[in-house]
Amino acid sequence: MLGLIRTTAVLTVALFLSGCRIVDTVPFVDIPRYMGTWYQISANEVAFNEGLVGVTADYTLLEDGSVEVYNRGYVDTLDGEPSDIVGNATIWDEETNSKLKVVFPGAPDLPYPNYLIVILDEVDYQYAVVTDPFEYTLFVLSRTPQMSENTYAMILGELEALDVDTSKLLITPQRD
Repeated sequence: MLGLIRTTAVLTVALFLSGCRIVDTVPFVDIPRYMGTWYQISANEVAFNEGLVGVTADYTLLEDGSVEVYNRGYVDTLDGEPSDIVGNATIWDEETNSKLKVVFPGAPDLPYPNYLIVILDEVDYQYAVVTDPFEYTLFVLSRTPQMSENTYAMILGELEALDVDTSKLLITPQRD
């Protein structure tokens, strides 16, 4: 009976997702090159990142092929109370490595990838843009705390070409 319930739940989600337009991801991500620290340049503010500034994500490749995800930021100001969480990501699509499923403690364990890499500096891995299948979350990431206006404008143009709504993006204050 439990197997039937799980199968029904997965099919329900699959049918729901099939009615959604899912933005294309990048053709390939070299996971070891993607590891390290990323600074959040801007993001859609949602419940779990509301009011956070100085946000970074540290990705560490583990021996089993999964990725430790360590997100941290500060509440309201760069000198505010630290806020952090550690999760785990697994590669969902091993052909491209551009779709991952990230799970954090206390968050629902969704039956689909929720970390879609839609833009990536494929030469130097200096910037990336990540969203989810519903485009509820949207993160512009950089290897440095600041991003040039030209690079940011280029990324916004690429997102527009992908028909991704950028109207909810808020710049994330970072230390210099």
